[in-house]
Amino acid sequence: MPVLPGLLHNLAHADDVAGHYGVLVSLYAVMQFAFAPVLGLLSDRYGRRPVLLVSLAGAAIDYAVMASAPTLTILYLGRMIAGITGATGAVAGAAIADTTEGEARARHFGTLGACFGIGMIAGPVVGGVLGSLGPHAPFAAAAVLSGLGFLMALLFLPESRRPIVAGEAASTLDPLVGSFAGPLAGLRRTFGAPLRKSLLAVFFIVQLVGQVPAVLWVIFGERRFGWDATATGFSLAAFGLLHALAQGVVAGPVATRLGEKRALQLGIVLDSLGYGLLALATESWMVLPIVLLLAGGGIGTPALQALLSRAVDEAGQGRLQGALASLASLASIIGPLLFVGLYSWTLASWDGWVWIAGIALYLLCVPVLRRLPG
Repeated sequence: MPVLPGLLHNLAHADDVAGHYGVLVSLYAVMQFAFAPVLGLLSDRYGRRPVLLVSLAGAAIDYAVMASAPTLTILYLGRMIAGITGATGAVAGAAIADTTEGEARARHFGTLGACFGIGMIAGPVVGGVLGSLGPHAPFAAAAVLSGLGFLMALLFLPESRRPIVAGEAASTLDPLVGSFAGPLAGLRRTFGAPLRKSLLAVFFIVQLVGQVPAVLWVIFGERRFGWDATATGFSLAAFGLLHALAQGVVAGPVATRLGEKRALQLGIVLDSLGYGLLALATESWMVLPIVLLLAGGGIGTPALQALLSRAVDEAGQGRLQGALASLASLASIIGPLLFVGLYSWTLASWDGWVWIAGIALYLLCVPVLRRLPG
C-alpha cells in the first residue's frame, strides 16, 4: 500500500494516479467478496490444507510476477489474483472450527483476528521501508513471505477436515456448484435458520460499524485535534496494537468467563461508548482512554464468530466462514462510501455525527441480542 502510488506514477499519467489507486484498493475487496464463499466451499469439499496450499503458492507466483516491472494491465491482474488468493481467512476460520470446542473456539478466533490485525500494522511498515529500495521491492518480499507460508503449511499443517463419506459428496457438491454463480448464492445457502440469519445480520452490522474508524480516523483526527502525519501514525499504531491484544489475549478469557453472548454484548457496549466519547472529545489526550474502549470492543467479533460456528454443522464450516468473509468484504466496500458521504454531508453542522451513526447501527442489533439463548 505505501508504494502503490509511486508505482502508479511510473505506469500511468499523473492525472490518473488517484483514480487507479482507488480502483485497485476496491478491487481487492471485491475479489474477496466474490471468492471467499467459493474457497470456503472448496475447503468443505476437498479439505482445508489443499486450498490453503494452492492459495499460498498462487500468491507467491503472483507477487513474483508483479515484482518484475509490471505493466498497468499486469498490476490490475495481479491485484485481482491477490484478492482471490487472499480470501483464505474463511478457510483458516473453518480449520479453527474443525479443531476447537466450546469456549476455546472464541479464544482461537480472537487469536486469528489478532494475527490479521498485527499483519495490517506490520505490513505497511515493512512495505514502506522496502519501498525506499524501489517500488518493486515490497512485491518481491511478499513473494518470499508467501513462499515461506507455503513451505510451512506443506511441512507442518495437518488436514483438519474429516474425510467426506460417499453419501455426503453430492450434498456438498451441490452448494459448491451453486457458489460459482456468485457470492450471493453462497450467502443465501448459508442464511438458513432464522437465528443464523439474525446472527449473520449482526455480523454484517458489526463489520460495517468498524469501517467508521477505518476510513475516517485520519481525516477526523486532523480536523478535530490538529494531528500531523506523525501523530496520526502513532495513533493508528496504538489503535491497531491494542485492538490486536484485545482480540488475541482478552477475548478468549472474557468469553470463557461471561459466555459468548455476554462477551458479544460487552464488546458492542464498549465500542458504542468509545464512539460516543470520541464524538464529544475536544483534546488529543482524551483519545488514549477512548482507544482503550474501542480496543475492548474487539472482543465482540470472536465471540460472534464462535456463536455462528456452533449454529452450523461440521460439514458447513467452510461455507459459513466463506459467507462471513464475504460479508466483511461487502462491508469494506459499502462502509467507505457510506460514512465518508455522511461525514461530508454533516461536516457543516458537526463533525461528530458519523460516530453517532455508528452507535445507531449498533442499536439495530439489540433485538437479536435479547433473543439469544444463554
